[in-house]
Amino acid sequence: MKSFALLFLVVICGLGGLGHKLKPKKRSDGEVINFRTKTKDVCTMSMSGDEEMKLRIECKSQAMTYWCEFTGKPSVCRAFRNNPKIYWNQIAMELRKLPHACESTQVLKITMCQKAPSAAFMKQIAAGMEPGDAANQVKSVQKTSTSGRGAGKSPIKKILKPPILPLIKPTRHSQGSENETEAMKLAREHCWESLHGFCSYIIGIFRG
Repeated sequence: MKSFALLFLVVICGLGGLGHKLKPKKRSDGEVINFRTKTKDVCTMSMSGDEEMKLRIECKSQAMTYWCEFTGKPSVCRAFRNNPKIYWNQIAMELRKLPHACESTQVLKITMCQKAPSAAFMKQIAAGMEPGDAANQVKSVQKTSTSGRGAGKSPIKKILKPPILPLIKPTRHSQGSENETEAMKLAREHCWESLHGFCSYIIGIFRG
């Protein structure tokens, strides 16, 4: 009788331990895993849900920002129930090998749940993308350069100054020229032709 009671106690403890192993270890909602893709895209992976899990991946590269969402029941996989943390880390490791975290990933399959039912696999249900900051900066630079070239083509008006004309003083017969003319007349009247110049000079001196 004592041996039967002891055997019954061992069986009960064994079943209790088996039930403890099968109890799923849930990952808290809102917890994230950060990783980088093969092309150095910076990504964040977040999980939520209970029996049916939702996985969202958001990535940012130099050219764009993109995201995708997956849904599935990984709790169907016994390995997931034993250690969900290893399951999600293996998914992140597989995504690191890709140049784009949301392309060619319609179904996420990992080694630890290969033999699990298809419901355990995370399947992509939505995806999207939008231009990144770098693309906007390139567009703004192109607009700036275009406007700069347009401004360079604007005509430059030159102000032409009127030419400065020299002042022309009215010509006046000076007193000296009148004296010289009268001296030459007197020299022609009273001196020999060969001495006209000398006489004119002398007469001019005396007439002042």
